[in-house]
Amino acid sequence: MPRVKRGTKRRANRSKTLELASGYFLTKSKLYRSAQEAVERALKFAYTGRKQKKRTYRSLWIVRIGAAAQEVAGINYSQFMHGLKLAGITLDRKVLAATATDSLEQFKVIADQVKAALDAAAAQKLAAA
Repeated sequence: MPRVKRGTKRRANRSKTLELASGYFLTKSKLYRSAQEAVERALKFAYTGRKQKKRTYRSLWIVRIGAAAQEVAGINYSQFMHGLKLAGITLDRKVLAATATDSLEQFKVIADQVKAALDAAAAQKLAAA
């Protein structure tokens, strides 16, 4: 079996790591071992950062929807979301938050439908009792 020499692959891997580490401070951008540690650490933070970004945007959307629902319809966020489900409106939080910030009159139309659905559910509950 022939002997395998890994010079080109090793050089390619090392240059890829050093390319990812360009811009890092002092030896972290120059020396392979330091660069490898820094790049692995950075990639770990990037992975968790992508997950955290989703969380923070969702909480931002919830705050925006809650503020708009309070301003337009006078109801809190949880009641608004419950009314959406009762009204059969299947808009997600991202679209609702964009509607609340960009066009308040469209959000008012949605809020009126939500209020009507909540009132109908309350009336049905009273009739059943």
